[in-house]
Amino acid sequence: MPLPEPAPLDLPRTPALRLRGQTFDAGSPAVMGIINRTPDSFFAGNRHADFDSAKRALDAAVEAGADIVDVGGVRAGQEGERVSAQEEIDRVVPFLEHARATHPGLVLSLDTWRSEVALAAAEYGLDLVNDTWQGHDPELVHVAARIGAGVVCSHTGGLPPRTDPVKVSYGADPRDVVRDVLRTLADGARAAEQAGIPADHILIDPTLDFGKTTAHSLEVLRHTGDVAALGFPVLQALSRKDFVGESLGLEPDDRLEGTLAATAVAAWLGATVFRAHDVRATRRVIDMVAVIRGDRMPVRAVRGV
Repeated sequence: MPLPEPAPLDLPRTPALRLRGQTFDAGSPAVMGIINRTPDSFFAGNRHADFDSAKRALDAAVEAGADIVDVGGVRAGQEGERVSAQEEIDRVVPFLEHARATHPGLVLSLDTWRSEVALAAAEYGLDLVNDTWQGHDPELVHVAARIGAGVVCSHTGGLPPRTDPVKVSYGADPRDVVRDVLRTLADGARAAEQAGIPADHILIDPTLDFGKTTAHSLEVLRHTGDVAALGFPVLQALSRKDFVGESLGLEPDDRLEGTLAATAVAAWLGATVFRAHDVRATRRVIDMVAVIRGDRMPVRAVRGV
């Protein structure tokens, strides 16, 4: 029996993301460090309502290798306190001002679904608006365009902000959720371009857990390559999420290894930006995957030479 010829690798690659003069792509993937200015984040290790705690977290994230820092002022899920737009502004804007002053080259992202919050943050050099609620506020993408920021287009199955999924169904075929994700992200990216945001400032995020069961999230993760085929840089926000916890039977504090496994799979399949609580570990995983894929060279390659 003849030996098979090694097949050429045909791995998904997306166009580059370009923000604040920096380029992120398959050879230079990005870690988006998370800083939650909230007392009630689902992961206790990232609760930085105290300003000094948030400043320390910022410096630590940069030192650990974060390219982007994503600042949020409201817990994503329905548990926890109600937060008005003004309270959200009070939580995030002074911190963004501090971040820009202390780390002028850092890409700053704001996790919000409210256009008035993004507008309030504009003067501090906001680079990216992370709209995790699928354009719930239709003005948000236009504000991002007006202030020169990029945007994250997401998929939540149409649920309004801070809504946890209950009895969610996309159809009998497990791939129906993937079809809905692809359609929604394509529509979101098209709307962002029509609003005046350049294609290389647009990220698409399949938004696992949001509007999805664990089975849905796992199916969408397996199809990261199809998301990449839409032709925009792909963000995966996997960190310590419930689909990891339910897969392994673990609480948030114990979900690091599962998160990193999901991260490696998503990176292999073409995602290039990763929103993460654990910056250093994520940095090493995605850089290693980039080397294995052949998108970047090893730092050193002297063994056996």
